Amino acid sequence: MPHALIVDDDRDTREALAAIIAEDGLTTATAGDLRDARIQLVRQMPDVVFTDLKLPDGTGVDLFEDLDPRSGVEFVVITGHATVESAVSALKMGAADYLVKPINMQRVKSILARLPRAGDLKAEIGTLRGELRRMGRFGLMLGNSGVMQQVYDQISRVAPTAASVMLVGESGTGKEVAAQTLHQLSLRRKHAFLAVNCGAISPNLIESEMFGHERGAFTGADRQHKGYFERANGGTLFLDEITEMPIELQVKLLRVLETGMFMRVGTTKEIETDVRLIAATNRDPEQAVLEGKLRLDLYHRLNVFPIGLPPLRERGKDVELLAQSFLNELNEQHGTTKRFPPAVLEMMLSNAWPGNVRELKNYVQRAYIMSGPDSDSTATVPLQISLTSGKLRARIDIPFGTSLDEADRRLILATLEHCGGVKTRAAEVLGISLKTLYNRLVDYREAEAEESDEGDGRTTGVE
Repeated sequence: MPHALIVDDDRDTREALAAIIAEDGLTTATAGDLRDARIQLVRQMPDVVFTDLKLPDGTGVDLFEDLDPRSGVEFVVITGHATVESAVSALKMGAADYLVKPINMQRVKSILARLPRAGDLKAEIGTLRGELRRMGRFGLMLGNSGVMQQVYDQISRVAPTAASVMLVGESGTGKEVAAQTLHQLSLRRKHAFLAVNCGAISPNLIESEMFGHERGAFTGADRQHKGYFERANGGTLFLDEITEMPIELQVKLLRVLETGMFMRVGTTKEIETDVRLIAATNRDPEQAVLEGKLRLDLYHRLNVFPIGLPPLRERGKDVELLAQSFLNELNEQHGTTKRFPPAVLEMMLSNAWPGNVRELKNYVQRAYIMSGPDSDSTATVPLQISLTSGKLRARIDIPFGTSLDEADRRLILATLEHCGGVKTRAAEVLGISLKTLYNRLVDYREAEAEESDEGDGRTTGVE
C-alpha cells in the first residue's frame, strides 16, 4: 500500500491532511519538525511527502535534499501566501507540486489523483537493482556467487536504518567497499563518508584525530582541529581494524555512541554529533574481547548488525568476474584491449588467494604490466613471486629459555625476511596491523643502536 509522510508544525494541518490522504487509500505518518521527519524516513520510505517549507528546525527543502532523486519519492511543498516564490523554487528543484495555506483539500485530492504512484517507480527501480545483482553488481561491490548474494541481502536490509554494523572478514575481502555501499544506500548518502584505519594512527594522536583538539591543547597544536566525528556529522564513519583502537579510547567511543556527544581535546565543551558507525575487523571479534583487545560493552554496541564477508576462495567464479573488471579498468585507463589467455583464467580460478580481492587485483595489474605494449593478451606470470633462496628459511628454531620478547623479535624479523621485506604482507602473515609492525621495527632499531653505542663506549674505554 502506498505511504505518505506529512511534515508540518501545525497539528491541525497534519491531522486534516492525514485524514484526506487516508481516504485515498494511502497509509500515513506525521512529523512536526525536520528531526522527526528524518526519523520517519528511516522507519519507512514514503511514496509521497507533503511538507511545510518553514519548520521549527529547518526547511522542507532540507528534507527534499535528503532524498535520493532516484528513489522515486514524490515531493509536495506547503507554503503560506508570502512564500509562494519559495514554493516555485522548490518546484524547479524537482518537487512535484505545492499547496498554499489554508489548504484546499479538494486540491489535495486532485494532486493525489494525478501523481504517479511512486510505488510503481520503486518497483521498477527494484527490478533494475535485481537485474544488476544478477549481473554481479551491487553498489560498489562486485560478485554474483551465492555467498555474495546473501551479503547483498543483508546490506539492503540494514542500509536504510540507523543501526551500527560490524563487518568481519579476512584482510583484502573488501570491507571498506562494503561500508561505502552501505553508506550509498542509506539516507546519509549526501553527507560525508569517512574511513579511519584505527591501526594506522599513532596511539598518542588517535584521540585528537577522532575527536579533534583546541589550539594549545598540547605541544604542536598550533590551531584548532576538527576530528573525524565532527567532520562526519550527518554521515557515516567507518572504523577499520577496530580491535587496534586503544582500550582507553574505546571507553570514550562508547560514550559518543550512547550520548551523541563528545569533547575536543583541550576543552570541556561538549559537541553534538549525528554519525552512523560501521566498524570492521579481520579478527574474530569475540576472541578479541577475550584477549582484551575489544571492550565487551563496545562490541555489543557496535555488533547490532554483523555481516561476514566471505574470503575469495569461497566465491567460485567471482574470481573471473573481479579479474575481468580490474582488467577492464586498466584497458580503459591506457586505451588498450588486452584479455586473459585461457591458461591465466584457469590458473586464477584454481588459486586459493590468501590475500583475497586485494591480492587478485595486484596480480591482474602485474600481468598487465608484464604483457608489453604491443600484446593483446596479458602475460602469463607466476601467481606468487618465489621467496625461496639460500638464506631464507620456512621455519625458525627458538631454543628453550628464550624470552618472549626475543622470540617475538626473531619471529617478526624472520617473517619479514621471508616476505621479501614487504611489510604489508608480513603484517598479514603475522596477524598484526601494519602500524604494530612498524612500531616493533622501530623498537628493534633503537635497541640495536643502543647496543652499538654501548659497544663503542667499551672499546673506547679499553683504548
